[in-house]
Amino acid sequence: FFLINLNPNLKKLAISQTEMHTSAEQLEDWLVNHGYRQNFFARYGQWLGLLPKQPATDPATGKPAQRFSFCNDPVVPTFSGVLQGDFGCSTKFKTTVASKLFPALGATGLLMFWVLAVMVPISLLVGILAGMREGSRTDRTLSVASIASTATPEYVSGVIFTVIFASWLGWLNGSAASASQGLTFYNFTLPVMTLAIYGTGYIARMTRASMVEVMTQQYIRTARLKGLSFSSVVVKHALRNALIAPFTVIMLQFPWLLTGVVIVEVMFRYQGFGYTLVEAAGNNDIDLLLGCSLVSVFIVLITQLISDVGYAFLNPRIRVQ
Repeated sequence: FFLINLNPNLKKLAISQTEMHTSAEQLEDWLVNHGYRQNFFARYGQWLGLLPKQPATDPATGKPAQRFSFCNDPVVPTFSGVLQGDFGCSTKFKTTVASKLFPALGATGLLMFWVLAVMVPISLLVGILAGMREGSRTDRTLSVASIASTATPEYVSGVIFTVIFASWLGWLNGSAASASQGLTFYNFTLPVMTLAIYGTGYIARMTRASMVEVMTQQYIRTARLKGLSFSSVVVKHALRNALIAPFTVIMLQFPWLLTGVVIVEVMFRYQGFGYTLVEAAGNNDIDLLLGCSLVSVFIVLITQLISDVGYAFLNPRIRVQ
């Protein structure tokens, strides 16, 4: 809240809401009339909803008025902040933050669902196959492919996929803007591929490392000495224990996806959370930026909690301790 409300950002907001050639005095009057020059802690308390939100001042009459007419702000002091479900007004999109942020978050949630649906099974399969026989040709090939995919950032793989599948072959659409009206294989595959490829290599390498460690355990050797086939040992004994560590890594992908979608959504014009965040930052949309920050922190905390609880549930030794 402090960094977003620094004076240069407030001045840029005033310029974007007035005119480029507005005098410094008029910009200052705009900030005063719209409540941006109130005491910092008072503004913070109003944003949280701990203090009553103060209305703006009509410069013509000097009477209380709505801060932004497109948000139906109250004209009397009212407790209306984050704690009451009011995230403020978006000066860029001329609407409430909630009406813009949550649909965008839903669009990103849909993208993340399909990315995880593609990324997790493939990465687990690759990691298990590579870790079953450490040092084999299969292990070396899959490991090199995993490292190559992880070393390639989204803005590089996205451009490569667009050139190959959209420009040269014409199989896919290089823009996902139409996906907000309806998802199709044609308009939604490229952003999913771009995000999934990067995360697949990371999860696969973590799964491989866990699988290699499990395959060297004493109980695996005992099972082999008892005459169990290699496939039975892997499926019945090694696989369950090897998947405990990748579970934590998979949960860590949610915060990463929030940052990854910023690049991918802007690149493919997909109007989700990342696209909204970039638009808010580029236009000094203070309330929308704060709303995006809150959502990001909330998702990180929730996924970390699920990761810790899930790890203890999967690993009996943690529960005993």
